[in-house]
Amino acid sequence: VSLPCYSFLHVIFYLFFACMFLALLGVLCGVISSTFDHMSAMTSYVITPLTFLSGTFYSTNSLPEFWKNVAHFNPFFYMIDGFRYGFFGVSDVSPWMSLGVVGGFFVVVSALALRLLQSGYKLRY
Repeated sequence: VSLPCYSFLHVIFYLFFACMFLALLGVLCGVISSTFDHMSAMTSYVITPLTFLSGTFYSTNSLPEFWKNVAHFNPFFYMIDGFRYGFFGVSDVSPWMSLGVVGGFFVVVSALALRLLQSGYKLRY
């Protein structure tokens, strides 16, 4: 099976930053949660719905205008849309906007995780 790749650099960027973003969300969830059930709730009620509502299996251009605007507030949308652009050269928003949003969310989540780890919030010595 031949797999087209429109922009290998975009694919690598989104692959790396999406993995790091989700890993940092896992670190935040692990630090904030006090039981395994809290971590499971984060996955069930936050990450999974954001993933399914991000245009993973459909183009957000096919949504009504209200839901299209709602989808554009989802950081997962920009990760998936940018990754799609890297492979097929087709995206719902500008690839540069996706780069900025994904990079910005990565910086915010990494700063928050680093701050919580440095402060020792809910960590045992």
